Amino acid sequence: MPRFHRLLLSCLFALCSLLLGSSRAWAVDLVDLSTATIVVRPDPRPQGERMAAQVLQEELEHRLGVRLPVSTTWPRDASPAIVIASGLQAGVGAEGFHLAVERTGDRTVVRLTGVDGRGTLFGVGHLLRQLRWTPGRTGGMASGLPVDLDVTSAPAYAIRGHQLGYRQHSNTYDAWDEAAYDRYIRELALFGTNSIENIPLQDPRVSPHFRAPRDEMNVAISRVCAKYDLDYWIWTPADFDLADTARRAETLDTLEALFAKMPRLDAIFVPGGDPGHNAASLVLPYLADLGARVRKHHPRAKVWLSLQWFPAPQVDWIYEQINATALPWLGGLVAGPSSPPLAETRARLHPRYRLRDYPDVTHTVRAQYVVPDWDPAFNLTLGREPINPRPVFYADLHDRIASHSDGFITYSDGVNDDVNKAIWSRKGWAPESGARDILIEYARLFFGEAVAARAADGLLALEKNWEGPLATNGAVDGTLATWQRLEAEVPALQGQWRWQQALLRAYYDAYTRHRLLRETDIEQRANAVMLAAGSTGAAAAATRVRALLAEADLPGPQEAWRRRITDLGAALFSSIGMQLDTPTYKASGTERGAVLDFLHYPLNNRWWLEDELVRVLALPDEPARVAALEALARWESPGPGSFYDDLGHVGRSPHVRKARVSGANPPELEDGPTPHFTWENEGRSRKRLSWQVSLRWPIALVYEQVDPAAAYLVRLNGNGDVRLRINGVPVEARHASTTLGDPKEYVVPADAVRSRRLVLTFDDIDESDRNWRQHSRLHEAWLVKQPR
Repeated sequence: MPRFHRLLLSCLFALCSLLLGSSRAWAVDLVDLSTATIVVRPDPRPQGERMAAQVLQEELEHRLGVRLPVSTTWPRDASPAIVIASGLQAGVGAEGFHLAVERTGDRTVVRLTGVDGRGTLFGVGHLLRQLRWTPGRTGGMASGLPVDLDVTSAPAYAIRGHQLGYRQHSNTYDAWDEAAYDRYIRELALFGTNSIENIPLQDPRVSPHFRAPRDEMNVAISRVCAKYDLDYWIWTPADFDLADTARRAETLDTLEALFAKMPRLDAIFVPGGDPGHNAASLVLPYLADLGARVRKHHPRAKVWLSLQWFPAPQVDWIYEQINATALPWLGGLVAGPSSPPLAETRARLHPRYRLRDYPDVTHTVRAQYVVPDWDPAFNLTLGREPINPRPVFYADLHDRIASHSDGFITYSDGVNDDVNKAIWSRKGWAPESGARDILIEYARLFFGEAVAARAADGLLALEKNWEGPLATNGAVDGTLATWQRLEAEVPALQGQWRWQQALLRAYYDAYTRHRLLRETDIEQRANAVMLAAGSTGAAAAATRVRALLAEADLPGPQEAWRRRITDLGAALFSSIGMQLDTPTYKASGTERGAVLDFLHYPLNNRWWLEDELVRVLALPDEPARVAALEALARWESPGPGSFYDDLGHVGRSPHVRKARVSGANPPELEDGPTPHFTWENEGRSRKRLSWQVSLRWPIALVYEQVDPAAAYLVRLNGNGDVRLRINGVPVEARHASTTLGDPKEYVVPADAVRSRRLVLTFDDIDESDRNWRQHSRLHEAWLVKQPR
């Protein structure tokens, strides 16, 4: 045998031995639970303890394929036992547990002891997150628990919850029945969630997806929480005039009737605003009456208030009232969007009350925690409520702000944010947990051990897809390749909705990137045609431009990706009721996760150019038409020595100084302007793309390559007023306008030009008397070098 062949054969033998050794080591290191008995105490037991045994039995059956017996006695043979009990006395805090694998004689015992009933349920969650198993139980990989498992744990924060409102507004929850709510609430509890908040009355619309009337589902969600011994909250704003005594009394009667039907109710959250615009002097007495009504039926229930939209004098008055005397009906304050900062609220609130955060984990734009510097191509397609795993962002945010509070109940409008809920749940339990470690447990629980680490990294990669300019982010294609490999490796997961979500995002991001590259090239070729209009004639150029722009309608090289995206959209509607478009799946609106509606939204200025061509061809003479076409072609290319910035576009604003350090943007942490994306015509605006993203004011525009012998003109395109300084000196516009599309013009002072460096800054303008939608904003900026 040739030496090379002998060497190759020996390497193959070594590799096989390594693999077999690894498999044997895994088997030795795991406790096989397939023949175990779940041993419980005789009743009476706390509800949480009773459910812990049932949850463990059912979840192990789902993963291992065997239904373990539940018994109050030890198994007669030496088979393993899983012992579940509460009453742990080891200095562990409420809801804590001790979970360990022990050897007792010839028997292996998995002993789970909770401090209380809930502690046993959360201990089961930890056990299942450590369980090694394989979807479909194929591949010969061993299943079981690590033999060295030994953990004592208790939550760091008392309130750990999520809002799951049953209403049409949602992109998913409105399609669920009680069984679906039961399944999802159980799975949240496996990560340490102890509170669920419903929206029982807001949004009276009837969803086409409702499986039950809202009044029935309100009670059903309460029943599910009672089943798992989880706190049940309701969010019910006072969105009417509280001075209207008849309406006030009617509302209190309606709510009390609801309270009486609910098997469990622990808390009522009334936002001070969003919605609601009542004075504090009307709100507090209303809350007191609400507290009296609910405590007739649920004596331990509390009422909570947020300070959203209250003016400063009314905020001061509320603190005076609630801090002076203990109010038995008041649980504490909630920090929602537009509330005073958490640290300030905690400092001013009497220690007798709790402080709960209300973070938005479901939205990407026009929200409390927007994606920083999001590429506009994603805003135009994925929109406000896409599948949005942001594990690193939210883990970091929790680390920054959570210590001021007693916990959180997140704002959510669907399962598009499921990964974010897991991050918050685990960080609320164990703040020291890292994002990747949480994702590995998440992937292990739902996808199996064989792909847990790689799927966790795949979820991290989905978050990285949204960093920086999409056109130059080649890692997006690598993210898709990762998920395609996983997809091929584990076909048993094709019906699992969390798997479907990750796949859809991976395909969608890559498809959008390649569409962006293709359509950018089309627009560049169209610009070249318009620049040649002087030779070809304006009409011929316009005809050719329209034909070029229409190339985007033809199937591209990634057509198979588009089909896969639509198939996954159908699968998600089937598996979880997720509504990813308006015509087929009846999403409540295009802004509510309907990403399939925007698979073909132009990623160049096609619609704007088509409209402009109509205007140009209507001009009275050929020279004017040719000049107008050339101006359109040069919109972003003002000539040699000149510069252009699309101010809100992360890839087309090279002169904008952002200075963002925190990476998060609650009011107390924001240190740079965040691009704002407009929402017009249900997301189908025909405006130029740069007119759909803006900055309130850039920190600065800095130009380093200034010709000291030249003259320059600054042009600023935006809505409303601007107060511009050039190198610190205020300048007046030679052409003033408040209309988008009619840029303001400023002559750059000669002294500033001779400095060779221009810094444009902007004085703030007090527009607090206007709705934020009417605030002045900037979209585009040019520094134009004038002809000598």
